[in-house]
Parts: sequence; C-alpha cells; structure tokens
Amino acid sequence: MKFLILVFAYISCFLLNATQSNAQSIQKISGKVINSNNELMMGTATVLSVQDSTIIKQLDFFDGVFQLSDINQKEILLKLNAAEFADRYLSVKYEGKENVDLGPIIVIQNQLNEVIIKSQPSLIKYGANGNIDVNVNGTVLATSSSVNELLGRVPNVTVADGEISVIGKGEAIIYLNGVLINYDRFAAIPVSQIQKIEVISNPSSRYDAEGKAVINIVTKQNVESGVIGTASQHVSVSKFGGTSYNSLFDFSYSKGKFSFISNYGLQLGRNRELLYTTRTRPNPDEYIKSELTTDWKRRFNNYSNFGVGLQYSFNAANYISLAYSGNVNDLGGITKSTNTIENSFGSSFYATDVDRNDVLLNQFVNLNYNRETDQKGSTLFIGSQFSNYNLTIGDQIKENSFVEETDLERYLKNNVGSRINIIAVQADYTKKIDEKTKLETGAKISYATIKSGTAFLISDDNLDFELDEKLSSDFKYNEKIVAAYFNYVRTWNDNFNFSLGVRAEKTNYNLFTNANKVQEFEKSYSNLFPNALLNFDFSDDWKVHFSYAARITRPRYQALNPYVVYQDPFTTIEGNPNLVPEKTHAFEIGTMYKKFDFKIGYTYKIDPISAAALRGDTPNSYVLRALNLEKGHTFFSSLSRSFNVKWWNSTNTMSITWQKSVDNFYAFEFSPVKPQFYLYSNNTFTITNLFKLQLLAWYLSDRSYGLGSENSRSTVTLGIERNFFGDTLKLNFSANDIFHKFMVSGDYNVGQTQIYYHRTYTSNYFKLIATYNFGNSKKTTYKKSEIEQSENNRAR
Repeated sequence: MKFLILVFAYISCFLLNATQSNAQSIQKISGKVINSNNELMMGTATVLSVQDSTIIKQLDFFDGVFQLSDINQKEILLKLNAAEFADRYLSVKYEGKENVDLGPIIVIQNQLNEVIIKSQPSLIKYGANGNIDVNVNGTVLATSSSVNELLGRVPNVTVADGEISVIGKGEAIIYLNGVLINYDRFAAIPVSQIQKIEVISNPSSRYDAEGKAVINIVTKQNVESGVIGTASQHVSVSKFGGTSYNSLFDFSYSKGKFSFISNYGLQLGRNRELLYTTRTRPNPDEYIKSELTTDWKRRFNNYSNFGVGLQYSFNAANYISLAYSGNVNDLGGITKSTNTIENSFGSSFYATDVDRNDVLLNQFVNLNYNRETDQKGSTLFIGSQFSNYNLTIGDQIKENSFVEETDLERYLKNNVGSRINIIAVQADYTKKIDEKTKLETGAKISYATIKSGTAFLISDDNLDFELDEKLSSDFKYNEKIVAAYFNYVRTWNDNFNFSLGVRAEKTNYNLFTNANKVQEFEKSYSNLFPNALLNFDFSDDWKVHFSYAARITRPRYQALNPYVVYQDPFTTIEGNPNLVPEKTHAFEIGTMYKKFDFKIGYTYKIDPISAAALRGDTPNSYVLRALNLEKGHTFFSSLSRSFNVKWWNSTNTMSITWQKSVDNFYAFEFSPVKPQFYLYSNNTFTITNLFKLQLLAWYLSDRSYGLGSENSRSTVTLGIERNFFGDTLKLNFSANDIFHKFMVSGDYNVGQTQIYYHRTYTSNYFKLIATYNFGNSKKTTYKKSEIEQSENNRAR
C-alpha cells in the first residue's frame, strides 16, 4: 500500500504539470469516399498509429461518408478499404485544426479479375488504459468449436469449472455487443459470427458493477447489399472423450437500410469428464479415508443453438434492432461413481450409475434503439432484454453397496423442474460537451424470478417408489436491481486524459426454501461503486495509466438454491441461501513502452465467494457447498509483447500472481503462500500461397493461496489451415492439448479433513474443420459503427 501511495503521489505531481501543457492534436476526422464516376462507395475507414500500424479507431461506412472521433493523435495514417476498390492510405498531421475534414476522396475501383493481396491479421491490440482487443476473425481462435473453447485460447483469460477469469483480476462478466449476458446465453453464441474479444480489466461505471473484469464479445455484421453465409462442419476425435460433431450454419441478408442475420448450430456425439477425490480424516478417534471416482460419460442428444435478428438502420449511427436467440441442451449418457470408504471398523464399497436425462431450453429476446442526438456525436441508447431458462431433469439412479460382506441395492429417481425469467431495461446517454469532454450517464432496472422443485423418489425393488422428504425441496427467489451511473471523461491535453465515475445499485430480494427446514427471508442492500482512470502520454512510445475500481460479485442463483444435486450416496452438491455478495477494491498501474505492455496491480476482497466439501449429517457424508471466506489479497504483475511481420504473427504474455485467502470460521488449515506464474504464446506462420501454421501454448504453474493449493496445468495446440478456390473453401486440421496437461487438481484441509481433487477434461483431441463461404456480398465487418464498438459498452 505504501508503494501505491508513492506512485499515486507521483501521478498527482505529473497531473499538475500536465495541465499546463497546451499541445493540441487531431480529435475528429471525416471525409466522403467516391469513385471516378463520383459514385458513393461503401467500405471501412481505419485510423492507424504511424509508429506500429496498430488500430486506433475503425468504422464501417455505408453511403460514402465517414467520421471518426476521439482520435487524440498528432499524426495518423488513415486506411480506406473495401472489396470494390484498392486500399487507399492517407497520412494526416495536426495543422491547427482538431476537426479535420478531408472532403471527397477518390478511390480506384477493382476489376472483377483483380487479385487482392491480404495482410496477416494482427491477433491483439493493447490499449493505453490497460484493456486489450483480441482479433478472432482470420486467426487461430476462429477454429474454436465453441465460444467457451475460444476464450480458453485468449491471452490473460482462463476457463475452468464453468468460470471465466482474467489473470490477476478474477472472474469476469460477459457482454455481447455491449449488453450484459449470462453464461447460458454466452454458450449459445456461434464462433463464426465473432469478430473480436475485448478484455476490459478496468471497467468504468457504465458497466455493471458485477464481476471483477469485463469480457465484451463483438460480432460481425454484413454491411453490403446481398447475401452472405457460411456452412461449417467440425469433427473432433479424442481417445479420452470420444467423437463429437459440430454443424454450424450462418446466413445474412442486407438490402438498403434493412439487414437480417440468422444462425444455427448442432452438436452431437460424446464428451467425458473424470474426477478423482480423496477425503481423509487422520485423527484416530474418527479416522476415515474415502477414495471417490466420478466418471461423466456424456451423450449430446441435441446440443443446438439458434438465432435470428432484424435491424433497420436510419443511417450509420441510428438504428433499431430486434433479435431472438436460444439454445437447447438435451444431455444423456451415464455417470458412474465408485467410492471406497475405509474407517476404524473396516472398509466398504459403493457404486452408483446415473442414467442422465437432462433437458435445458434457453430463450432470449432483445429490442434495442440507438440514436445520435446531435452533430457532436452525442448518443442515446435504449435497450431491453427478456431471458427465459427452463430446466428439466429426470435422472434414473441405481446404487450398489458392499458393506460387511453384504450386497445391497437401491433405486432413486431425481426429478427437477426449474424456471428462471429475467427482464431488464436500460437507457444510456453520452453527451459530447465539446471535442475534449463528454458525460456518460444512464440507468437500469432488472427483475428476476426463479422457481424450482426437486422430487427425490426411493425404492428397494425399482417398482414402488416413495418420496424422500429430506432430499426433496422447493425454492423461490425474486430479485430487483435498480442502478444509475455517471462517468465524466476529459481529454485535458495531448499528454493527459482521465475519467471519473460512480455507479449506485440497490438490490431487493426475497427467498423461500423448505430444504431441510423452512427458510424465508427478505433483504435489501445498497452500494456505491466509484472508479477512476488516469492516462498519461509521455511520448508516442511511452504511455502510463492508473486505475481504481470498486466491484461486487453476487452469488449465482444456483449457488443460493439449497436443492440437492446427487453425486453418490455420501456426496451431494447443495446451494447456500446465506451467501452474501463479494466486494472488491482493485488498483492497477500500467505502462506501454513501444510494443511492450507492463502492469502491476492489487485487489482487496471482502467476503470472497469460494467453495469446499464440508462434513454432512452422517460420519461418512460430505456436502459440496459455496461459502464466504473472510477476506483476500491479490498482487499481480504482467508483461506482454507482440510481433507482426509479413509471415509471422506472435503474441506473448507472462505474469506472476500472489494470492492469499483468509478465513477463521470454517476451520481451514493455513499453508504458506506460493505465487503462480502464467506463460502464453500464440503464433501464426503464413507460407504464402500455401497454408498457415498455428501454434498456441500456455502454462499455469503451481500455486498456494493460504487455504489450499493448486497444481500446474498447460496446453499445446498445433494447427494447419489452407484456403481453396479463393476464400470459398477453408480446411483446418488441429491437434488440441497434445500432451493432455489441461487438468485441474489441488488440495485443501478443512474441518480436520484433508481433501485432494483431480479433474480431467476432454481437452485432447484431433479436429478437422471444413468451412464453405457462399453469397453475392463481398465482405463482413464488426458490429454497426464506431459508436457501438467503443461507446455503447452497456451495463447490466
């Protein structure tokens, strides 16, 4: 903390000096693109850095006219490109005018038989504020079969056990084109429609206060009149998990101001996950050792996602859109569990087979309106979203036990019905006061209702079943969140800009459950979440930023629901209705020097949400449950460097994280803290006119966080890709996690029990992808406009 205070004092002194500077720069650039016949053209305008050609701003234009704002550069390189005309580059310098109007720009149209030579797309762009933009389209990331697999390949992002985290920050919330979504909606996004991933490690107050970081997924959209589509077939073969098939189809049509987009994906086949756990109580008075193996052999009966969307664009900045999407997860297969229990009285053996019959239907409706309210670029966004989740479980369970040389059988039925409805409405207004100042303000209200019921039936002969009152329960939960925010953004001069903001949220909820006993209560709490971001430009090659953000992590709905998820006769997973939100205070200092990006940061956590296996009501039983620890501390430091030459594109990151968790309630055993190292390298080698070679590798070392430890894990992926018939047909073959080292394992001691776990996934597989592109439209680009890319990053 002393170090942070000294650094902040230095920054404050620099701020006083920076305010005296009168340097000026280009803030806005505009123009009109025409051909030699004075016809308006459609395409993309890109502002590039003159030092390293990194993208500063990018915008698609429909009617020849483009305008890019918030450039804040003394000199830039403007690139105009489209399939219809040859790339045009213009060097623009500041010459006393902040707003530069280039007027008509004549481009040379391509002939139909011309060959367009495309450069290798860059994977990543580092922002001066500590955020990164990761390009997906045209990179190795685009070969992912799911968006979950894609994020696991993004630098500084880890995916494990259904949690998506940013290195050094923690669990992230997911946005889709600036609108908050949950994990189920996220899983339904087709990879083929994703243009880029924005990893926002220092979110402003306009983002929802939930989560410790933000990942915004930006999709592509057709900008030319006509039809465009892709059909893709993925086949993955794994010795460990089996074979799976992914069929993906995208279709879009655009004419004039109307555009239509649709997608459908279907996954069939098999998948596997293996968990080995030991639980040991060494005390002779209550000695027990349990060796538990759970083998999920999943069968995808119908894993599909679908979506349709319609948009009417009044012009490049004003539009109204309506979208419907969803996904169906029809899961079958067998879950086999074996549990050998040894105690002072002898040993016993238990085996369980669960015939899975789980069906999940998720549906989403979005209605959005965006309008530019004045010539300065002020915008109003109004968005609404309805989400519906329906889960049905009808598992058939057979238990076999061998105790004291006696064989016993028991049959169970686990019937679960659950429905979640969420309605959210938000309004965001950005007021451009002048070229250097803008004020962002907005409000949001959301309602969530959850109802679920669990009926556990038990029989000794598989004929007559009786309801088990102890394992059966009902759960009801209602939540209302009202939020408002403002964010003040100011470019003081060429050397300094800042943003200051605060978000206020009030949460009301009531909960009812009759699991174990009737619990019914109602709670309300309010929070303020301030944030600050200071950016300093010492030179074109050296930039520094400082940020502070207060965040909150509310418990997941499922974590609050105490209904029983059966795993074996002595192991259940149950929610905890007494969970409270986790609060964090995060500080970060970062610098960009030439092409190096360096960060250090500290996060303080209050009531951090964790999980553990706690002793149940009987001597042999354990309950896996989410819980609140007392507090936590995290320090991290990272260094990144990218290379981009004609034939080689490489992104490399290394970081170190020191994390300490503290708790004095659940009787965890404390252990010395050990830092964790993270190494990442993503490389694409382009062999001109032949193919691309792709190499992706990352490594997470062992770590100890005070209350437990985790073992290292890593992955190495190789791929080769070639286009045929121009860009019409693309074939990609990859070997993922070649050495099968992506395994999550570790240990901890709680309540006098030593617990070790080792989880293996279907991460090692060979995959062949064939993608066919069709249509009479010539290109796709990412979502609508500059405003929606960089301005309308919506809060929840």
